[in-house]
Amino acid sequence: MEMRFCMHCGAPLQPRQHREEGMLPYCARCSAFRYPVFNTAVSMIVLDESRSRVLLVRQYGKPHYVLVAGYVNRGEDAEDAVRRELREELDLSVSSLQFNRSHYYAPSNTLMLNFTVTVAVMTPKPNREIDDWKLFSLPDARENIKPGSLAAAFLRGYLDGCYEFPDYGGETQP
Repeated sequence: MEMRFCMHCGAPLQPRQHREEGMLPYCARCSAFRYPVFNTAVSMIVLDESRSRVLLVRQYGKPHYVLVAGYVNRGEDAEDAVRRELREELDLSVSSLQFNRSHYYAPSNTLMLNFTVTVAVMTPKPNREIDDWKLFSLPDARENIKPGSLAAAFLRGYLDGCYEFPDYGGETQP
């Protein structure tokens, strides 16, 4: 998503050459370059303590299972967002977490940061954001996650050790 207006004064932005960074949006009214703005979110491959089962969720009336995910709040570290989202959405506590991979998701202008999380006590108590949850074996999780989704690409990358991200076209939900 390209910025077209200054986020400070609302004036139209024009491309201008920055001597060190190439073409950037420039606001003539503010006399300032404007760097791209995007959302940051986390998604989690939530494993039980044996690391043999994956928790997937269904949300917002959608029929497919996806990874647990949520936006990073301003001033919040990504790791803290992982812990907060799991606590808020499923009342689960993280025993360990590890960063996997990031990917920019253009349909929602979001940089998604993916983590693997281990939960010692897997007794989810979902909040109103979660319609359903289920624990899947690793092979079954691969078969039951939303096909063609960013969640599926992260899960396959984790399972296979090779991350491949398809062109998401008009898809609007990771």
